[in-house]
Amino acid sequence: MSAKPRIAVIMDENTSVDGTRYDMTKNYFIGIQRAGGLPFGIPYFAEMVDGVVAEFDGFVSVGGRIQFPHEWYVPGDGSLYPSSERLKVELALMQDFLDRDKPVLGICNGMQMLACLHGGRMVHEVRKVGPHILDHDSRSAMHPVDIVPGTMLSRILGTTRLDVNSRHQEAVVEISDHAVTSARAGDGVIEAIEIPGRRFAIGVQWHPESFAMQDHPCNRLFGAFVQATQRNH
Repeated sequence: MSAKPRIAVIMDENTSVDGTRYDMTKNYFIGIQRAGGLPFGIPYFAEMVDGVVAEFDGFVSVGGRIQFPHEWYVPGDGSLYPSSERLKVELALMQDFLDRDKPVLGICNGMQMLACLHGGRMVHEVRKVGPHILDHDSRSAMHPVDIVPGTMLSRILGTTRLDVNSRHQEAVVEISDHAVTSARAGDGVIEAIEIPGRRFAIGVQWHPESFAMQDHPCNRLFGAFVQATQRNH
């Protein structure tokens, strides 16, 4: 029997305070472990990138609030989040895993990075897009998203509508021809993307790890991700 796939999970940090601690929910690790993978937290050391990409079977980019490059935003907009050493390491990891066609799962911050690496554009405050925009930055709010039929995400989840949580201020508002929108909220906000032609490169704006201890369709996302990594064995 082959060993379980090893999954690299970029660590988050306490940017809301002073950025001196790695700080993230255990649920990312629980979701991966329950899906059959072995998750490992990756710190922000550039010298580790080559080894991680060579030795690990998949990459998860987790939520976070860090300053993205100015050119990733629509004209006249830009991030007001603090700069972080996470950015350089995470960009290198995501790009190198993609280049090797090893599975990549982007969550919240990770979906935004995946989209913008493929020509997408963002806004810093999605509520300012228009009065119709839902409150996407609440720990208690849930809202339905419509899954686009025919996408990889729709095949994984097996549904056309899903109730999800929202905890994001920034949002992707434009994607390029190199990506596909695979879910939207009722207000039109892009909630998921995927990169065609890749074995597995999916980003979701919501937080599927929050449901890791429940019987929830989002667990199928972790399951499909881990299953895709097993082709490396």
